[in-house]
Amino acid sequence: MFARTAAEFAALPARLPSRPKAILAISGHWEAPDFTVSTAERPPMEYDYYGFPEHTYHISYPAPGAPALAARVKDLLSSSGLGVSEDAARGFDHGVFVPLSLMYPQADVPVVMLSLRSGYDAAEHIRAGQALAPLRDEGILIIGSGLTYHNMRGFGRDESTPVAEAFEAYLNRAISQKSAAARNDMLVHWENGPGARLAHPREDHLVPLMVVAGAAGEHTGRALFIDHAMKVPMASYEFGAAAA
Repeated sequence: MFARTAAEFAALPARLPSRPKAILAISGHWEAPDFTVSTAERPPMEYDYYGFPEHTYHISYPAPGAPALAARVKDLLSSSGLGVSEDAARGFDHGVFVPLSLMYPQADVPVVMLSLRSGYDAAEHIRAGQALAPLRDEGILIIGSGLTYHNMRGFGRDESTPVAEAFEAYLNRAISQKSAAARNDMLVHWENGPGARLAHPREDHLVPLMVVAGAAGEHTGRALFIDHAMKVPMASYEFGAAAA
């Protein structure tokens, strides 16, 4: 399980035009009353799960933080009229350390995390992404960590497969729109997608996509790959120019 996902994430750095100076990660596992940015120089670990084997509570991903990038993120968001706070204690949750340990196993690229804002307003998260768009020209890789299907009661059930496939197809159409305005409109109105609330009873794992799409500007998105696990598709999307 997840063998293709692991291989695809390991290959991702070679697709990038250049090595990122730092990474800004938006995980579905962190929300706060305001958008909140991590400022720790040495972020700790957040083992935000339970019932897993003992060794999973000893995983370490010792990537450094980037206080200067955190300050830049905070400035961009506040300058756009968005409320933003900072957290010096926040560590890497599994939505961050799992993909990054595959992409950069040496943990040598600085990482800053940005929370979701409670309430999950899709338009507001797109607006946050738009505010952060200048970072892409400053050598910062922006990663949204979530899932195209996240219904804990539906994983592994045969009846979940068509629901997950139909909603992923809607998201794929949305991110593939040539017009950024059309793309963003489809994402704001994601509940119009087939089976939307069955796929996401709570949209914490969907909203990171809104931030990344907002930061993409006029760049058209595309499906990088679609893996399958627990009878549902797990799609990864990318925006911007990738290496040949």
